[in-house]
Amino acid sequence: MEIILLERVAKLGALGQVVKVKDGFARNFLLRRGKALRATEANKAKFETQRAVLEAKNAERRKGAQAEAQGLDGKSFVIIRQAGESGQLYGSVSPRDIAEAASTSGVAIERSHVLLDTPIKTIGMYTVTVAPHPEVEVKITINVARSADEAAAQQRGENLSGPVSDRAEIRAAAEALFDEEAAIPEELEAPAT
Repeated sequence: MEIILLERVAKLGALGQVVKVKDGFARNFLLRRGKALRATEANKAKFETQRAVLEAKNAERRKGAQAEAQGLDGKSFVIIRQAGESGQLYGSVSPRDIAEAASTSGVAIERSHVLLDTPIKTIGMYTVTVAPHPEVEVKITINVARSADEAAAQQRGENLSGPVSDRAEIRAAAEALFDEEAAIPEELEAPAT
């Protein structure tokens, strides 16, 4: 089916382009959400008369989205989830969870704006794209952890994918190594000059 795009659609085209898409995609998504019109002669004429108005609305929405994006760019959000010893989540983190985490932090994100190819299924730090407008994209960081302490450790760059007991032993060994009060063996001390 040939359609006229009423706004930019990712991987499809820009405002005013006539493109050919599958019938189901056109009927169930593009036409239903007001993103396109069927490419008939009457609709082409109607679009040309409304083109200036549509471009002005698009520019206004883009301007608002850019202002919103500036407040989002580079932000980091923590999502606490239960996970197994290996870091595998009991469930997954979806765009809805990311939008909820942002809203509890005081930043409004619609879940349809979160572009996540696959759900997040393990703990860790993830970079996620948020697109408040088809022409505006920003990156945010999602920190998925078992607890607030683990989230802080991940933020510092620690690897938390191993078993919990191993991490505790490694942390204790590191603290002992860098303990300020620990004596330096005489053979490692610098010779006096």
